[in-house]
Parts: sequence; structure tokens; C-alpha cells
Amino acid sequence: MTEMRFFVYGSMSEGLVHFDKIKDFVRASEPAQITGTAYRLKVGYPVVLEGGSDFIPGQILTLSGNELLVHLLDEFHGYNIQDEAKSLYFRKAVQVQTASGTESAWVYLLNPKKLPTSAKLIAGGDWPSAMSSEPLLTDKLSERQRAYVMRLGATSGREIVPIDLALYRELMNLEMIVDKGRRLALSKLGHEVFRYL
Repeated sequence: MTEMRFFVYGSMSEGLVHFDKIKDFVRASEPAQITGTAYRLKVGYPVVLEGGSDFIPGQILTLSGNELLVHLLDEFHGYNIQDEAKSLYFRKAVQVQTASGTESAWVYLLNPKKLPTSAKLIAGGDWPSAMSSEPLLTDKLSERQRAYVMRLGATSGREIVPIDLALYRELMNLEMIVDKGRRLALSKLGHEVFRYL
């Protein structure tokens, strides 16, 4: 086992939805920031792009793990080490500012070509304020809506998942599903929501 330093923000931050994926590997954590440009996705969570001069808050984590942990994090973030241009995120070594100084750590930065047109610039990079000013889309879903998105997201795409007309209308209005004739599928936004549930 070796120790690795990662800067995390958004859903990977302590107390948020994806922190549970790494919490057992965390040996130390402290507040930190990097420079970049932050955007709020339609689902409500932030993404960060390389470049820009905003200070993006987050945490620098010391993780205890091996290459398998890094591989799993790469896979989760859609990082393709063989063909970076196709990656959803890039894993980059960046300078991270902490209370005690500057150090290098890994961070996952969104591939600018994958930034949705619906993403909104977060002025100043303050994603925690942006998240608290407007509820996350995942928090706005009813239990029925959430359960259906989870069920549809867990299918292989060939199964027909029954739905009642009222729920069908609700999810179509939210642009979470697409009707493919004999079956329903998650839309691009639906897949994004599924990722954060």
C-alpha cells in the first residue's frame, strides 16, 4: 500500500454522494484549493476545467491504496489513459494550496469537449455556495421518480421497465427519459442523474 494525494471537490467531497466510494482509503484530509474554472451541471454538481484564475475550494486527501484504487477512480471518472481525447475527465497533477503551503496532487478535471451546453459558469469558482443557493436536481425528485431512474439505470438497456402514465409524463417533462418505441431509456440528463443517485 502506498499513499497518494488527491484533490477532490463536488460530489467526491466529504459528506457528499460519492465520498463513500473512497472513505475507507482516506488517511488524512484538509481544506485546500486549486485554480481553474468551475461550472454547475444541470444536475447541480460542479465540474472543474483546467485554466482560469478562480480559486476552487475542496479537500486534499491522503489515500492509502495501490494501482487498483487509481484504476477504479480513473474508471469512475471516465478517464481513458490509452486515449485521453476520449476521456470524460483528465487526471492531472496540479498545484494545490493548503494552509501550510503549496503541494502537488492528482485531480480529475473535466475534458472541455465534454462540457454540456447547459452547464453554467460558477462565478469565482465557489461551488459550495452555488450548490446551496439552488437545490440539486437529485434532491427535487420524488421517491417514485428516483426509484424509476435507479431501476431504469440498472438495466442492460434491453429490458422493458413498466411505468404508469403519470410517472411517464413527469419524467418526460424533466427530460430524464426518452421513449424508444417499445421501451424507455434514460436520456443524457437521466444518465447524469443516475450517476449522482
